[in-house]
Amino acid sequence: MLKIVGTLILLLIVVLALAITIVPRFLDRIYYRGPATDHFDGARFRNPDGDADTIGVPSGGSRIGFFWRFFTGTDGRPKWPESVATPSAVPAARIEGERMVVTWVGHATVLVQTQGLNILTDPVWSDRAGPLGFGPKRVTAPGIAFDALPRIDVVLLSHDHYDHMDLATIGRLWRRDRPHIVTSLGNDSVIAKTGAEATAVDWGQRVPIRPGIDVIVTRAHHWGTRWNTDRNRALWSGFVVTMPQGGNVFFAGDTGMGDGRWPAEAAAYGPIRFAMIPIGAFRFVPGQMAIGSHIGPVDAVTVYHDLGAAHAMAIHWGTFRLSYEAYDTPPKLLAAAMACTGQTGFVAEPIGRPIEIAPYAKPAPVPAMSRDALLRCLDTPRVKAMQ
Repeated sequence: MLKIVGTLILLLIVVLALAITIVPRFLDRIYYRGPATDHFDGARFRNPDGDADTIGVPSGGSRIGFFWRFFTGTDGRPKWPESVATPSAVPAARIEGERMVVTWVGHATVLVQTQGLNILTDPVWSDRAGPLGFGPKRVTAPGIAFDALPRIDVVLLSHDHYDHMDLATIGRLWRRDRPHIVTSLGNDSVIAKTGAEATAVDWGQRVPIRPGIDVIVTRAHHWGTRWNTDRNRALWSGFVVTMPQGGNVFFAGDTGMGDGRWPAEAAAYGPIRFAMIPIGAFRFVPGQMAIGSHIGPVDAVTVYHDLGAAHAMAIHWGTFRLSYEAYDTPPKLLAAAMACTGQTGFVAEPIGRPIEIAPYAKPAPVPAMSRDALLRCLDTPRVKAMQ
């Protein structure tokens, strides 16, 4: 009986995927109109450092074959736990002045509290990350129950993928708090479906929040879509939040390495006290260390170095299964890569535990390590055993 139900669900997914391919005129949307730039051709956005590594299936082969292996569990991926118990924090209503407290809610959702502001990144409280109730299911409950969230003042929304733009959550937040939603070009059109309003700007532009505090939209190396046929109709980004004291905040959103220059671009806006850097969804074949759309721990430690950040939290792992690495491989590999580079201050914090972040202090100088040298350092039996 279970096999029959599973087969029917798989057939339904295949039919939906075919429908998305066959009837694009019903699913494509124009989210943004504006002049052409180095990353917008008048119709769709692009990465100025090249899109070749963000197109196609990360593991190679056909897209249909990829999804067949994924949904039938015949791709050789290591098993993940069905669920992982996590604490549920009850944050303070406000954190005033220079003091900063951050709480990882899960995936790319983080609550940052400082200067009397409550800032939330890519808020997702839904059980699944996908359209029409399909998609990967959470293995961890949110580290803060939605009803325990303090009043949210600012939402940073990086792009339109379902694991980052959860319209159900955005609608709830808007009806409750009317936060200032800041995003990149085109995403405001998607967000508007919830009745919420968002400020959408281009890379390098800033949105004032209050005196001394701006949100600057920064470049990332990624892509966007809700239905595949609307690919790259809206822009993807990271964010710098400038602070009057204690150092800035950086949120990478969702990104591959690309040309590797975007961390220095973000750091040019001032010292970074706290950074949120993705480390998961990087492996689609055994031994893989990154894909074009996602950095893994190997590149994340280079991003951390180039940001010059004093502290960083690892995000985008252990909540939704999006790729083939084992559940705990990202934090283990991050710890090994940090040891190789001799850096400190970038760790995988647990979900649902408030963390106090000290004001910015310039990190001790650590020589840059080439990717090849880092991979040689990681060429150990322990790392090779990580799936």
